[in-house]
Amino acid sequence: MSALPSATPGPISAAAARPHVVVVGAGISGLAAARTLLLDGRVQVTVLEGSPRTGGKLLRGDVAGVETDLGAEAVLARRPEGVALMESLGLDPIPPTTTQAAIWSRGQLRFLPADHVMGVPVSVRSLAASRVVSRVGVARASLDLTLPATAIGDDVSVASYVGARMGHEVVDRLVEPLLGGVYAGRADELSLRATLPQVAAVADQRSLFRALRSRPSARQAGPVFAGLAGGVGQLAEALTASVTAAGADVTLDTTVRELARLPVGWRLVTGSAAHPKIIEADAVVLAIPATPAGRLLAATAPWAARDLTAIDYASMAVVTLAFSASAFGKPFTGSGFLVPAVDGRLIKAATFSTVKWGWYNDSDGVLVRCSVGRHGDVGDLQRSDDELVAGAVRDLAAAVGVRGVPRDGVVTRWGGALPQYSVGHLDRVARIKSALAAVPGLVACGAAFDGVGIPACIGSGTAAATQVLAKMFGEGE
Repeated sequence: MSALPSATPGPISAAAARPHVVVVGAGISGLAAARTLLLDGRVQVTVLEGSPRTGGKLLRGDVAGVETDLGAEAVLARRPEGVALMESLGLDPIPPTTTQAAIWSRGQLRFLPADHVMGVPVSVRSLAASRVVSRVGVARASLDLTLPATAIGDDVSVASYVGARMGHEVVDRLVEPLLGGVYAGRADELSLRATLPQVAAVADQRSLFRALRSRPSARQAGPVFAGLAGGVGQLAEALTASVTAAGADVTLDTTVRELARLPVGWRLVTGSAAHPKIIEADAVVLAIPATPAGRLLAATAPWAARDLTAIDYASMAVVTLAFSASAFGKPFTGSGFLVPAVDGRLIKAATFSTVKWGWYNDSDGVLVRCSVGRHGDVGDLQRSDDELVAGAVRDLAAAVGVRGVPRDGVVTRWGGALPQYSVGHLDRVARIKSALAAVPGLVACGAAFDGVGIPACIGSGTAAATQVLAKMFGEGE
């Protein structure tokens, strides 16, 4: 992998004269921030990562002899940052073979309504045709056409608003499964304005059905998602190689325990209490989850720290299973299915990777990714790996009729992986950004702020690097 062409470091004496920026965290946000700093060329960059590897939630591994994603497995192609970064690193993004998804609702696999906004249907007709909710549920949803407008004030939960308009069945069996797939969260806790901005934008109108149908079309040319042959985890691998080759000092297994402001610049403390290591920097980019970021900022930016530590996280696990093709009496033709929490299943979603992505065509068998875990549920994730594999196989047998045992099963646990955009999230983030804007040489970024997807995190890291450069060099002031 080639280095960034405009970020090749000069002689050691020249590098030493450049200001020093430390990026704390080598997930996709931190790596994107480091890349932007290196492309600028005016600073030297150190990246500190507390875990043994870079990439955060992007990770590949071997399942039955096939290299596959064990973390995130796609980027939203209609937001440009992800695809653009792939291409700039010499990677070739490819669209999925199919994105047709189903809901495993009331004991049957049923495809999503023909048109919807994150599970919110746009017509009674398409809702009824999908048969995801009962006839009673369809009748309740149709009341939206005659109910008076529902005020949402500063913010409300998704369940509160959509439930008031269309009833609890639409929330439980359509909206919550899709939100669960993105946030591993609950519709009665998640912010309408933060997670369903398209719905919030028309929430004051009398009928949600009519408002969604009459909104300007969001359809765009090209695929919705993109991946990489061999797994999207290659994006983090290529980005790490690129920033390292361009001169960044990337150090693993290094947790920042303290962060203090100096008269000029910052002091970071790593290592153990008995053997601390001091690193001094002119500026710092915090690209770590909100909770540890809040702890580091408790003394320096207490108001921001308070709001950061108020952001909760959900844990989950990915159970990746490899079956022989003969294990399926009838091949599954969709990309996968979602599972309503109200049905009490172990898995919340299943993705048929060898159906969704054409680059698996040479593999011998079927790979299925099953997601386990929702915000507030700890019981399922306390099960052993063997128990999670067995439970996922039982659910697949009930849903699609898979027979026998898998040839391989890999459980990847993601503790505290997904920030919860609870009611009031946008105001919380605005307060954090406002508080940090007044602190010289310090910026924070990551999934806790403006989106949990890969493109959103790339955008967050890029913006953070741009902001810290502006602070350092007095630009835009």
